[in-house]
Amino acid sequence: MKRMMGWLLYVPVVLVAILMLLFAVANRGAVTISLDPFNPAAPALTFQLPLFLLLFAVLMLGVLVGGSASWLKQGRHRRAGRLARLEAERHRAEVERLKAQTKDGAPPARVPAIAPF
Repeated sequence: MKRMMGWLLYVPVVLVAILMLLFAVANRGAVTISLDPFNPAAPALTFQLPLFLLLFAVLMLGVLVGGSASWLKQGRHRRAGRLARLEAERHRAEVERLKAQTKDGAPPARVPAIAPF
């Protein structure tokens, strides 16, 4: 089963890598990039690079922006998980303390509730 899952992940990655390589070989021609929208006749900032590098750079920028947005959006869920883990640890410690008290024969003492953060 593990081997099959490995192949299910490995094959698409290899196919995408091959397609990207073919795309890069087919689009080696240089394109001029202008970052001056006000003077198209004589732009102030231009550079030339192969088309595939431009597209790969834009793809990587999109991955970074999308990943950052996703990470920021999920912040409240990570915080809730942290708080739940802290509360679970507190409850575990209380259970262990109560188990130790009942083994001694003493009645368990009432513990005041701690308000969450």
